Amino acid sequence: MKIRIGTRGSHLARTQSTTVASKLERLGHEVELVIIKTAGDQSTATSFGDIGPQGVFVREIEQALLDKVVDIAVHSYKDLPTQSPNELTIAAVPARLDAADALVMRKDAAANDDQELPIAPDTKIGTASVRRQAWIKHLRPDITVEPTRGNVPTRIGRLKEGFDGVVLAAAGLQRLKASTLDDVPDLDLEDVVIKRILPDVFVPAPAQGALAVQCRNADTKLLDVLQTLNDADTRRCIYAERVLLERVEGGCDLAFGAYAAPDKSFNGGFQLISLLEHNGKLLRSKARGADPITLAEPVWETFARRLK
Repeated sequence: MKIRIGTRGSHLARTQSTTVASKLERLGHEVELVIIKTAGDQSTATSFGDIGPQGVFVREIEQALLDKVVDIAVHSYKDLPTQSPNELTIAAVPARLDAADALVMRKDAAANDDQELPIAPDTKIGTASVRRQAWIKHLRPDITVEPTRGNVPTRIGRLKEGFDGVVLAAAGLQRLKASTLDDVPDLDLEDVVIKRILPDVFVPAPAQGALAVQCRNADTKLLDVLQTLNDADTRRCIYAERVLLERVEGGCDLAFGAYAAPDKSFNGGFQLISLLEHNGKLLRSKARGADPITLAEPVWETFARRLK
């Protein structure tokens, strides 16, 4: 079977799609990457909040699926809105990489201590994410936060343009370091320090670190093929995080994070941690249980009581 894969054109997006393509090739299928430019890629806004409504990085790719220009799409799952066209479905969620954020700093700005953000006092960090901006301001009010966006190499390059640090998804760094693409630029990490930020403190965006493989509901043969790429635990954790995301979207416009993962202190179980900003304060909610899917409602109920 020949499978056309719709993807954004960035090095990271193509690396992610190539990972899925390689798995399909090992199953005996012929694959082709189809590059699709999205509204988000063309926007010059410096803050994600100014780019536009949800889905700016996926709408054109979903339309290509509907128009049968491509057969499947590979997305960074966190880019997908909670509602997609009824004709489309998430056929597979491969095993997630690290969901955490990473603080990339100039060596002379790094702090040798165990604080959650180990960067020197009164420094400047760049991020376009409202969530990351809020977490930084609450954890380290001494730090100046300014919006900056672009692909991963571009944001790392900001360290030579007046920024002391930038916050990136750890999974994106992992994927680019391991990329097999010939045109991936050098990340220029020789003079920087990278620190993973604990996800139970600096709670990541829902579905961060995960991929979503999307196709048309009617393509039953393709659905069967893609099922082999699915990781059940990852899918259940992502489901729980996105249930919370949908509830928050329906009630308020807030900086928000959610992270579900196996709980080592709870044998065979999972935990779901969520953090949101409301009226200048951070609200935290956490639940444990045998199935992450059952944890979203009790976490939301805790928030709902405090948001009244």
